[in-house]
This record gives sequence, structure tokens and C-alpha cells, in this order.
Amino acid sequence: MKRLLLAVVAVLLGLAVPAVAQSATPAEDLITSGAGFDGNVVTVSGELVGDFGVRSDGTVWGQLNDDSYADRPLRESGAHDQGNTGIGVRFGSELGFELDEPGGYRLRGPIVTATGIWHYHDPDRGGESYLEVTGFEVVEPARALEDPAFWPLWIVGMGLLLAAYYLYWRKNQQRVPGS
Repeated sequence: MKRLLLAVVAVLLGLAVPAVAQSATPAEDLITSGAGFDGNVVTVSGELVGDFGVRSDGTVWGQLNDDSYADRPLRESGAHDQGNTGIGVRFGSELGFELDEPGGYRLRGPIVTATGIWHYHDPDRGGESYLEVTGFEVVEPARALEDPAFWPLWIVGMGLLLAAYYLYWRKNQQRVPGS
């Protein structure tokens, strides 16, 4: 009886534990070890940046970066000690592609979690390596980036402008000889 009770409790606890979601694969792993992922379903999370290339067949191509810039945009956090890391992504027309504008200098692009099939040096696409997205979730929508004012530069600029005006005024205040 005890064993039956323990078995029932174990089964109920097993059902109560949520399923483990597929963890995101870093873009760096896909770049450095791409052949090992070829043809496999992978999930990548990051910021969509650059431009969306809409093709005549209805597919949309873009760039998905999962580097530190996605978490801390340059304009809001200052310099980073690492470069950009991202992969090409291809959204099929069947996904009903509707996303905010991709990120750039003045806009942080949408943060998405994209799942799809990784293609390493796909011969049908000219040797391109990319994620053919089969599903995605928008984690955060795109947003405008703050442009912090650099007050010392403004102060110096205003000072130079005032000095130039003063010199112009002073020159025009001088008496004309012989009058």
C-alpha cells in the first residue's frame, strides 16, 4: 500500500512540474560550430536589427543579434567591450510576418525568440548560413532609444556662439575714421 501511495505521489509530482522549454542556442555557437547544428531545430533569442529584406516569394530576411547590445543598447549604456554577434534569419510567408521596424542607431529592434531549422552553408541559397524560422514570439516590442545630451559640448558651443556674436558686434561698433 505504501508503494502504491508513493508511486501515485511521484506521478502527480511529475505532472505538476512544468515541461522544460528548449533553451536558446547562442548565435556564437551557430557561427563557430554551425555544421554540427545543420538541419536541427534550434531556438535563438535576440534583437532583430538592420533591414528587413522582403523577397518576391513573400519571405522576409533579417539579422538576429543575441549580443550585449540587445540587452544594453549603445546609446543608453556607453561603449561595450565586445563586438556584435548575430545570424541571418528567414521568415517564411506562412508566418504572416508582422513585426516592428528592426533596430538601428535610434531604435532598439524587437526582442524575439525564434525557433527554426538551422541551415549551414545552404547550397540552395548560395552558401548562406541562416535560421529558417518556423515560429517566433515577440518578447519585447521595438522602442526608440534615448539620446543623452552631452551638456559640456552644448555649453562650449553656446560659448563659442556668444563669443562670435560679441566680436561681430564689437567690430561694427568701431568708429569709422574721418567721421
